[in-house]
Amino acid sequence: MVPHVKGETRAPVTKVLVVIEENHSLDEMRGGMPYLASLVGRYGYATRWTALTHPSEPNYLAIVGGSTFGVKDDAPPSVNAHKVGEAQSIFGLALDAGKTARTYAESMPENCHGEDHPEKTVGKPIYAARHNPWVYFTAEREQCLRNDVDLTSFAADVAADDLPNVGFLIPDLTHDAHDASLSEADAWLEKQLGPVLRSADFRSGRLAVVVTADEDDRKHGNTVLTAVLQVDVRHEVVAAPLTHYSLTRFLAEVVGATPPREARDAADLRAAFGL
Repeated sequence: MVPHVKGETRAPVTKVLVVIEENHSLDEMRGGMPYLASLVGRYGYATRWTALTHPSEPNYLAIVGGSTFGVKDDAPPSVNAHKVGEAQSIFGLALDAGKTARTYAESMPENCHGEDHPEKTVGKPIYAARHNPWVYFTAEREQCLRNDVDLTSFAADVAADDLPNVGFLIPDLTHDAHDASLSEADAWLEKQLGPVLRSADFRSGRLAVVVTADEDDRKHGNTVLTAVLQVDVRHEVVAAPLTHYSLTRFLAEVVGATPPREARDAADLRAAFGL
């Protein structure tokens, strides 16, 4: 680990892009995703980052809401949104603070779509609503309809340095290692993140990218690989215990909001990586 120099000035992070892979442990991702492994070596990662529970959905809700809201399954918003109730998400907190928030969900058929697509009666879904947590926050429905979009505009936003203060890049089930291989997920990640890491936003230090997994394969104590990519983070190996709530806290602090719910007392990602 490269030590931080006391008093060293680093570029303030004003934007964060989050990418969440599916159902693999730290060692599986590091061994099966060579592009991501190269980024981990160049920038930084946490060795003791744990997801919160199983299955997927409550982890996604926790990252954006600071709570699992008592959700214990992967049901769609028509079943579980009432558990979230009137709660605000990190996206809503960002927008209320005068900042920007946007999710880019691959293969989503329309903005803020709350059902898998295609429906299981039609074919095998490739867009999973449970991996797009904003759709569960029904009190923010209008904000979600405006800002929870498909992948079409992502490349242009990257090229224009117009990524939001809080951004989520959501791969579909073919590209998040859920229904296909880690190598396919890795190739997709390289295609999407390559331009991001060459952007002025990233090179200036304004933009940080966090790549994590929702949960492990239920065999490794829910320890997942979490990479933190930012120009001033170099060869960092962080041994401090961190969780998905640490990411929630980081996102809130970047937009100047109070971290929601359980994230208020979460271990500090910013301090751990010196951001």
